[in-house]
Amino acid sequence: MRTSERRMRLSRLLRPPRLGIAIPVSLAFALGLAACEKVATYTQPRLVRFIDASCIAPAANVLVEGQLIAANSGAGTITSYGTVPPSQAALIQITAATGGSALVSTSGTLLPGHRHSVFLTDNGAAPGSYTVTVLEDQQVQAASNLSAFRFLNQAPRTGAVDIYMIPAGVALANAIPLVADLPVGATTGYTSFTSQTVAMVVTPTGLATPFCTSTPITLIGSEVRTALIMDTQLTGNPPVQVSMAADAGPAA
Repeated sequence: MRTSERRMRLSRLLRPPRLGIAIPVSLAFALGLAACEKVATYTQPRLVRFIDASCIAPAANVLVEGQLIAANSGAGTITSYGTVPPSQAALIQITAATGGSALVSTSGTLLPGHRHSVFLTDNGAAPGSYTVTVLEDQQVQAASNLSAFRFLNQAPRTGAVDIYMIPAGVALANAIPLVADLPVGATTGYTSFTSQTVAMVVTPTGLATPFCTSTPITLIGSEVRTALIMDTQLTGNPPVQVSMAADAGPAA
């Protein structure tokens, strides 16, 4: 091999790599890191709704961290869920829809990725005042052949109640309460039963006299529901009214 050819080969071997080739690789790596950082710091939003169980409060607006989640809501209302950014101690304010006067406020922990209810009730120990609490709702649907219900008794004139979920064709006398002797102000946990078409019947504790009987409720499985029991305000027949809302599962 000629001396000139050996020198040319040696020159190519010793030549440093071109920097232009490394730049796209470095840029792609940096972009990859940025994308990973966005995924790692993502925080799930919270779903929050309002349950108005006050018999004396005016129509109300509800703000969570300054964000309106319910407007002009009255007694017996259970709103749909709204999305609220995460916060360790969220400021919850309830004001009159007309005039904007403050009714009650509190702070509550609203967990990322969870569902919560802002629950307004009357403060029986201080007439004319209110209590607001934060309930954690079940966000996972029930098993495919089961339905899960939670009950809130806010019917002070009625008192403690029994609650039946009666299958079609079954008489009240032959039914067993799903929840027995639920006192005023109490909130049950979620109680599951086999999904089917049922009627919800509310009676005074220990008596087979219906205070309220719902129209047939068709349950196909996986439903999670909350039922609010309140005294009726303008009539004594029926003595109570029931508001029901979906927490999770079908139609949630």
